[in-house]
Amino acid sequence: MNRQQQEAAQILLKRVRDALQARGSKTIRQLGVCFRCLDSYDGNRKLDKNELKVGLAENGVQLSWNEVEILFAAMDRDRSGTIDFDEFLVSIRGQLNPTRKAIVDQAFRKFDKTGDGYITADDLKGVYNTKMHPKVKNGQMTENQVFEEFLVNFGDVDRNGQLTYQEWCDYYAAVSASVDNDEHFVLLMKMAWKL
Repeated sequence: MNRQQQEAAQILLKRVRDALQARGSKTIRQLGVCFRCLDSYDGNRKLDKNELKVGLAENGVQLSWNEVEILFAAMDRDRSGTIDFDEFLVSIRGQLNPTRKAIVDQAFRKFDKTGDGYITADDLKGVYNTKMHPKVKNGQMTENQVFEEFLVNFGDVDRNGQLTYQEWCDYYAAVSASVDNDEHFVLLMKMAWKL
């Protein structure tokens, strides 16, 4: 997406957010009900462009096909050609608010030992203990393989052995979207990473 399309997508997402919130879809549960209604054609737990257009129209958001294309491109983060519930939730709930961003940043700084803006397997050593990992204990994986798997699970999709700050934030935006309460999210982060 070019810059103009990204700006258009943000405006469209705001329209959709506002319309859904006006209809009472604010919590994860309510957004789940909304998503299932949008997915009413085939119930495959994924939205295609037609389901998105028709479903949003039924929720008071009339979009042209061009607007649907732009919105769909913004919401289909994995470029699969469909929007799953996680992509829908992250798109509608938006990015991390300042409270959540602060704790996510704190965790990133804890892992990024070298301060170079990337988390690598070397950065993880000493912060994340793999010795007790079941696959290390039974010999299926080495400690380095576990570190690499950790990075992939957090968004190192290109498997270059490093997790960028943006990949870290994208991962936690998805986690954040499924937690309604800021205090609960902060507590989860503190407990998970001993912050």
